[in-house]
Order: sequence, then structure tokens, then C-alpha cells
Amino acid sequence: MFYKKKSFKALVLFIAVVLCTFLFVPYGAFADSGEGLYLGGFPAGFALSTTKVEVVGICEVLTEKGTCSPAHDAGMQTGDVIEKINGEEVTKTSDINDIIAKDYKKYEVQILRGGERLFLPITPVKDLASGGKRIGVLVKDSINGVGTVTYIDKTAGKFASLGHPITDGSQVVKINGGTVYNSLIYDVKKGVRGTPGELRGAFESSVIGQAELNCSCGVYGKLADNFNCSKLVKVSKASIDEVSIGTAYIYSTVYGKEAEMYKISIAKVDKNNKDNRNFVIKVEDKRLIDKTGGIVQGMSGSPIVQNGKLVGAVTHVFINDPTRGYGIGIDKMMSSY
Repeated sequence: MFYKKKSFKALVLFIAVVLCTFLFVPYGAFADSGEGLYLGGFPAGFALSTTKVEVVGICEVLTEKGTCSPAHDAGMQTGDVIEKINGEEVTKTSDINDIIAKDYKKYEVQILRGGERLFLPITPVKDLASGGKRIGVLVKDSINGVGTVTYIDKTAGKFASLGHPITDGSQVVKINGGTVYNSLIYDVKKGVRGTPGELRGAFESSVIGQAELNCSCGVYGKLADNFNCSKLVKVSKASIDEVSIGTAYIYSTVYGKEAEMYKISIAKVDKNNKDNRNFVIKVEDKRLIDKTGGIVQGMSGSPIVQNGKLVGAVTHVFINDPTRGYGIGIDKMMSSY
């Protein structure tokens, strides 16, 4: 589960006081920072640019003749997705000002509202403060949240996380890139039957890498050149054919930045599951149950290890039993990027 943040700005304030180095539980011999596959389990803060520009508010524009709101007059509403203006695609917030700055005689906004595509005539006005043309909308083209890194592939210079896609509720969100930051978990809402819990985290200023892909198997990207693997543990992977019913472990961070190993059991293996729910897992570790109630939002991407090998990642929790959830096989994750 990917925990979406409600206020990224508030977390930016926290960055100034949280400038710590990454710490990892010493669950194996420290490896060097050369090439190889390294085990994750540490938290990450995602600040992703999307290709969807959504209206989050309608506002007034101050002109020489007083205030007005072209967006309101055109019938635009909060939740509308602006797809095009005068046939030109809008994939980021700056596209709106760039297009309406052009010398068109008439303007038409193409929006998507509740699955219906609408075409609204609109008349931009000159903003008294900036001198530019405005239509009076507040929009967003990004998504922010906290999740867990599954592995670092130092050889290829890339990372993988989450084990499932970030969605807008029904569809996988297309991204225009973004930055993935080191993160600190400062609180946890414990999961109970019927109500999933969640990890609450703050972004740090140091960077893990640049996000390049959000797909059905997770969020992937290019590893920062200066990312230090010296305190991570080298690991080999095992295919799903090597996974057996029985004891395994997950590595996850539920407070601070220090990953810990927690005992689980693999209750079911489904190699060909079309939804990438290749494992059913059950948390057996009392320490984790006491802290979180089991699996909570923000733990998605936590690596699953069996017999010392990386076999997959945690992806979902059972709503009616937070001690149980699903996992994706590592082969599917590694073949996606």
C-alpha cells in the first residue's frame, strides 16, 4: 500500500530539522558499495509528476475592472481534469499559462468529468498583478506519498519499490518523472479489522533516485549516482518456483529509518495470478502486530525473504484481517523495468 500524503508542504518544513544518515538493521554482513543486488526495506518519500492536471479549486482573478472567475463562468468544477485547451494537450500545470498566453481569438477547454468529456468555451482575463492572462483555476499535477523500497540494483543503477501501482482509484497514474527521497517514519496508525492502518512519514532532503515508471508491479527509477549502498546487504533472488509454503521474513521500517526483520508465513503461492497476487502471507511476529496490527499502508514494497533469498514484496492487506495480505513475486518486479 502506498500512503498518499495530505500535505507535502508541511513535510518540507520538517526537512530542515531532519538531516540524518540512513540506518539499517544489521541483519547480515555489511556489503561493499560495488555492483550487485541489495535488499531494501527502508522508507521512501515519493514526489511524482503526473500527466493529469486536475482542478482542485476555482478562484477569482483581479483585473482592472474588478474580480472575476472565467473558470467559474465557463462551468468548470473541482475534480475536473483539464485535457486540452484549443486542441493543445495539457499534461502539466505550466501548459495552461503557456497556451492561454497565445494570441487565440477564442478559447475552448476540453475537460474530463466523471468519465464524460466536455468542451467549455472560456475567456481568459488579464491579471492585474502579473500582467498575464489567467482563467482562475487552482490545479495539481503531482502526487506525494510514502512507501518502501524493495531492492537496489547497483549494477544497473536502478531501484524498485511498492510492488503495486499508484492509482487514481481506477487507473494506473501515468507519470512525467519525479523524485524519490529518503524518508523518516514518525508515527503509525494501527490497523484493525475493517480499517487499514498507515505509516506516517516525512521526506528528507537526500535523494534515492529519479522515478521513471509507475506500472502494475511498482514504481521504478534511476538510482542517484551518490547513493551509498555500503550499509545495505547484498542478496540473491529466488524465482517463484523455489518458494515454498512456510516460514519467511519481511524487512520493513515502522519507526524512524531502521529496517527490522519480522517473521511471517507464506500460506499460498499462485505463480500465474493475473493481479500479481502471487503470495498470501500472514504476519507471525508479535512485535510487528503489537506495533502496527499487521500490514499497514506504507509497508508496500517491503521485501519478502525466504531461505536467505529475495522472493517478493508485500503489496496489499486483507481489510478484515490486517495480519494477512498479498505479495508479488520478485521475478515479476524485476522483469518490469
